[in-house]
Amino acid sequence: MSTNSTTEPDDETVVQAASDAAEDVIFSRYKQSAVRDYDVTVTFEEGVLEVDVYLNVPGSQRDESDPGPERVADDAALAARAAVDDLFGE
Repeated sequence: MSTNSTTEPDDETVVQAASDAAEDVIFSRYKQSAVRDYDVTVTFEEGVLEVDVYLNVPGSQRDESDPGPERVADDAALAARAAVDDLFGE
């Protein structure tokens, strides 16, 4: 008798992985002291992942190579989704 050793991650694990990935992107692009405010909201219900990232970085805290907080927030949301994909892909 064989058992299926493949189990899907629980909702809390999914949400935590997505949140961690988004925060990693934010703080890989900006020093923590440069970020005035941020919010990462992740929900995972009935197999549907929703990620919303808000980022407030004053212009004086950014250098010229900075793609802007909107782009970083988008990248953070994409990283969150990719982290969840990796959880289910293993």
